[in-house]
Amino acid sequence: MDKLIRSLHHVTATVNDAQQDFDFYTKVLGLRLVKKTVNFDNHNVYHFYYGNEAGVPGTLMTTFPYKGWGVPVGSHGAGQIRVTAFSIPEDSLAFWERRLRERGVAVREAPPRFGEQAIAITDPSGLVLELVAGPNDARPPWVSDEVDARHAIRGLHSVAMPIRDPRGTLQLLTEVLGFEVVNEGAGRTRLAVGGDFPGHVMDVLPAAETPAGVNGLGTVHHVAMAVNDGDEQLRMRAELLRLGLRVTEVLDRQYFRSIYFREPGGVLFEIATVPPGFTADETLPCLGQDLKLPPWEEPNRADIESKLPRLSE
Repeated sequence: MDKLIRSLHHVTATVNDAQQDFDFYTKVLGLRLVKKTVNFDNHNVYHFYYGNEAGVPGTLMTTFPYKGWGVPVGSHGAGQIRVTAFSIPEDSLAFWERRLRERGVAVREAPPRFGEQAIAITDPSGLVLELVAGPNDARPPWVSDEVDARHAIRGLHSVAMPIRDPRGTLQLLTEVLGFEVVNEGAGRTRLAVGGDFPGHVMDVLPAAETPAGVNGLGTVHHVAMAVNDGDEQLRMRAELLRLGLRVTEVLDRQYFRSIYFREPGGVLFEIATVPPGFTADETLPCLGQDLKLPPWEEPNRADIESKLPRLSE
């Protein structure tokens, strides 16, 4: 099959407190809130999208803050995304170590792999994040008053997923989704799609003895990959169905269209279109400023806004 996947699109996590989440990703990590909407499956919960100025696919971390809705804390394990890594310039590691420690964030050295230097942190909900320093990321970052262009996060670097039996996962990634193995080391196989660049990478970690992860607060819900348009998405869906995978119908997420399926190791994958993008209902300078609802939820706006936590920006 033609290589239709072009890069990562976004990572979506189930998190705890909305204000803490917003403060961490925008005021500590310096990402832009590019869209403030609701979870289309539960309109009483926010859906935040963080990324660069326009929220380009491959720069996006998105979260569902479920505090107060009875969702238990999840457990990290096999069959889920264990680490979400962000890409930073190669000379900015010291800046980030200092900045994070000054803000009370515990910083750990991440084990070196494939010549990269990285630090590991945990976000307020318990998500494991890494900042990976490297020279090969030309994506324009979102620049804030506190984080200038020399140091700012460029976008996603990669995701790492522990898999009990990686054979089926690797086969799907390489034979169907168009990834290529670009590096191998002790306990880690690195695959990339559309080029070996930040924002195009997945790491598979053999984890035969690791208990299965359980979704909940502080865990990644799914990882999404990008395709150019709806036609390519339908071609991918047809191929996945032909191979016997259970795939959702195409779902309208307003800013892209999505299909979802579980890969053989248990990780929930999404394939999302690049268009129409986040300027579909806001201009570029105003992204993330107002609560945006899909048209079918507009009649419920007053009720929805009354139940969402107030956000101090």
